[in-house]
Amino acid sequence: MTAPPVSLPDFAALTRNLTRRINALCLLTEVPGTIQRTFLSPTAAEMHTALSAWASELGLRAWVDAAGNWHAELPAQTAQATTFIIGSHLDTVPNGGKYDGLLGVLLGLTLAGALKRRGARRPYRLEVLGFTEEEGVRFGVPFIGSLSALGQAGELLDLRDPEGVSVRRAMQEFGLEPERLPEAALSGPHLGFLEFHIEQGPVLEATGQSVGVVSDLVGHHRLKLTFTGRANHAGTTPMPLRQDALTAAAEWMLAAERLARDTPGLVATVGKLQVFPGAPNVIPGRAELSLDLRHADNGLRAAKLAELEALMREIGARRGVQTMAELLTVIPAVPLDAALRSGLHRAAAEAGLNTPELVSGAGHDAMIMSRAMPAAMLFLRTPGGLSHHPDEAVAPGDVQVALEVGWRFLLNLGEDK
Repeated sequence: MTAPPVSLPDFAALTRNLTRRINALCLLTEVPGTIQRTFLSPTAAEMHTALSAWASELGLRAWVDAAGNWHAELPAQTAQATTFIIGSHLDTVPNGGKYDGLLGVLLGLTLAGALKRRGARRPYRLEVLGFTEEEGVRFGVPFIGSLSALGQAGELLDLRDPEGVSVRRAMQEFGLEPERLPEAALSGPHLGFLEFHIEQGPVLEATGQSVGVVSDLVGHHRLKLTFTGRANHAGTTPMPLRQDALTAAAEWMLAAERLARDTPGLVATVGKLQVFPGAPNVIPGRAELSLDLRHADNGLRAAKLAELEALMREIGARRGVQTMAELLTVIPAVPLDAALRSGLHRAAAEAGLNTPELVSGAGHDAMIMSRAMPAAMLFLRTPGGLSHHPDEAVAPGDVQVALEVGWRFLLNLGEDK
């Protein structure tokens, strides 16, 4: 039996309220004058408190799980209902933008509140999930929040941040009990997972579209690379006799850039570099750097990684520098669920939109959640394609479109077929 029609909310008013909320929440930062929220920081706890207060205003129950993920619940009207999740992440990169991650959580919370106020009947329980960690900033490994939600993060407890603090200790300092981490795993049947996210790229803007449906998420490898030479006096060591770890690393980085430029669809990024001992008059004895390698073809990406590792060994041998590559994470490329994608297209069509499909070059929590349930993503246009930057933006009109598409999608999801 089909539920009675539900009148549309005032999406413009919802957008204005969401915009006010996100502006206020972004004042919660570890570094004044910037936007920065890292995993298990005091600022993360402040974010949880603020979100829970808003959820309470909306009549939703909120809680923080054993991993530090934030949840809000809109119960179903039927017993033994399955669960549908809308989620994204709450952490940021250093000096990041307002909308990466947080916008998706607030869109979910806004929709849950609107459904409750309108009394829209659904044969499923709706949960909004704010993952505590996605970016991999503090501990060098991404997706700790969504991995915890699947019960797959226990082996990460001994990771350490640059200050030597382990995940285990950080959890304790946050007020969590590491031995209870398995309790963060989601239980019960799940209908699916939807993540709203800014595109972080130029495709939607180039096509003049407000939103787009994501078809696939590219996979990536993340590694820590170490070049170990010999520190020595900068003034007394002739150039031919040096074992300079940094110049070996620099040669490899430029070679990695050339390889990526010559391989369509491949991107290779060194986003972090540390040099030891780090004195201006000492030849670097050790260089540690990160590698983020991405491509939609898992086999090709693995083959190119093997080339880069062989190249590192060749450079090291030629320069008298030892090399080591430590694999941190491997995330396979993920095709998103066809049925949920079709539901998003249907909802967009009902709103008078023609939504394109596009591939995401960035990793998202949806790729982790897809291991356990059907998953989908809706991208919002990113002006200038700029993200992970203080000038990251989103148009209010596009937020309004995303709310309407999400609203129609959730109502359709509750129809008897």
